[in-house]
Amino acid sequence: MKAPALALLGLLAALPAPRPAQAQLDPGWEPKREAQLQALDKVTARITIIKAPVNQPVTFGTLRVTVRACNARPASEVPDAAVWLQVDDTRNDSGGKPVFQGWMFANAPGIAMLEHPVYDLRVLDCH
Repeated sequence: MKAPALALLGLLAALPAPRPAQAQLDPGWEPKREAQLQALDKVTARITIIKAPVNQPVTFGTLRVTVRACNARPASEVPDAAVWLQVDDTRNDSGGKPVFQGWMFANAPGIAMLEHPVYDLRVLDCH
């Protein structure tokens, strides 16, 4: 490979990856400000509906959940929501141990799931 090509590859590798909220959306998705999540405590069978504003951490039990992006389908299409979540467990560490990071989809909860012995999270909607 020639030196200019190597320099370009090095420059591209050094660039930070785009944050989920900055990624270009498919025209069929609309950005929203708040996610509606369903949280389940498997020990007590308690179900809680959580309203989580984008970039504002909320807690459920020992989980700290931060929504980084929340997108919904337009009203003219089949309803769906896609949420980029960052979930930390603060049980043994007040700073939080990461237990999930990625997209969750309301219409396909089995694609990406939180695997936790005590808690379950599911995306319901974006507003």
